[in-house]
Amino acid sequence: MAQGHPLDSTSTARFVADLAALAGPGQRIGVAVSGGPDSLALLLLAHAARPGEIEAATVDHRLRDDSAAEAAMVAKVCASIGVPHSILDLHWPKPPTANLQARAREQRYILLGRWAATKRLPLVATAHHADDQAETLLMRLARGAGLSGLVATRVRRELFEGIDLIRPLLGWRKEELAGIVGKAGLTPVDDPANRDPRHDRTRMRAMLRESEWADPVRLAATANWLAEADAALDWALDRLRVDRIERDGAALSIDPDGVPPELLRRLLLAAFAELKVQAPRGPELARATAALAGGKVATLSGLKLEPGARWRLSPAPPRRG
Repeated sequence: MAQGHPLDSTSTARFVADLAALAGPGQRIGVAVSGGPDSLALLLLAHAARPGEIEAATVDHRLRDDSAAEAAMVAKVCASIGVPHSILDLHWPKPPTANLQARAREQRYILLGRWAATKRLPLVATAHHADDQAETLLMRLARGAGLSGLVATRVRRELFEGIDLIRPLLGWRKEELAGIVGKAGLTPVDDPANRDPRHDRTRMRAMLRESEWADPVRLAATANWLAEADAALDWALDRLRVDRIERDGAALSIDPDGVPPELLRRLLLAAFAELKVQAPRGPELARATAALAGGKVATLSGLKLEPGARWRLSPAPPRRG
């Protein structure tokens, strides 16, 4: 139990079960803690569930005047419960002016991966929860994402070589996590960016809050079902590519006969990966697939795609000057 910040046995038991599905017994876990209510709750729950097996890190993005003080607050909370803590300073050569949240997220994961490698932590947990999952799903729907995009936030993915990122709170509501922090007597960080209407996520959050029909837990469950469907298609693809893709020197050929469109798209992406060329964007791949199905040649990502009984992918000849 967290010394000075006791948790109720029901919340602890629930989190123990959630974490056991992602982390084996005795595995040490890194916890990313920004100082907001979600990550502070994750810190308290992880410490209660795995005392002595947790280390924490806070990334100071240096994008707000209060960021250093907020990181120091997290360090103080960690010290009070005996959890080792590191502050990871993000040094921007030039602070970004566009796509700020995406750039900050990208750099944050890089720093967390390097930190975990240094600390020999096989897992890093973040505090993404059901409300986050629902917001992400709605944003992806609004952008017309395919199945893989609609999976939204995955419960587990690779963060760094030999290190996985895990999200044990995807079944928890934001209000539940805020309640845990409030009962512990902690004052979380209030990031004004979370209320900035210029961000898509802020608008989706407001819509969910005001909606009578959109239940974040049900939307998060939908994202989980989509993740299982996506994994099932990848499982089928592993077997299909053995039968349908053949290598011919620097080229590949694909037998498209009778393959459903979604698996055919994935076969093409697998062929691009095998030829070590950049995967095309979804709309570009859709246009190329339609061209091949219509008996037309297409050029995509430096490859020449030729139709026929077997679709042939080979390096495109250089353009004439």
